[in-house]
Amino acid sequence: MKLYFASLGAGLLVGIVYSLINVRSPAPPVVALVGLFGILLGEQVVPVARHLLKGDGLRAAIGLADCSDHVLGQLPGRKASASEGHEAPPGS
Repeated sequence: MKLYFASLGAGLLVGIVYSLINVRSPAPPVVALVGLFGILLGEQVVPVARHLLKGDGLRAAIGLADCSDHVLGQLPGRKASASEGHEAPPGS
């Protein structure tokens, strides 16, 4: 959740700076967000296509490519996956 607040804070800071120097943002917010979403989805086309070419079904290909983790990031309340490095507990 800290990441979301940091992102929001950075966006607010940039917005304040833009306002102080009397500059408009480079794109309307909705257009910019839709463009970013398109980039995230576009990055998943090749990994999903590779799995489809190997003979996996669409649902399996999307799961194997970890699309939801990449597009949505780690959602609040989800535990880190086993593939991520974990610190050893103190005293071990």
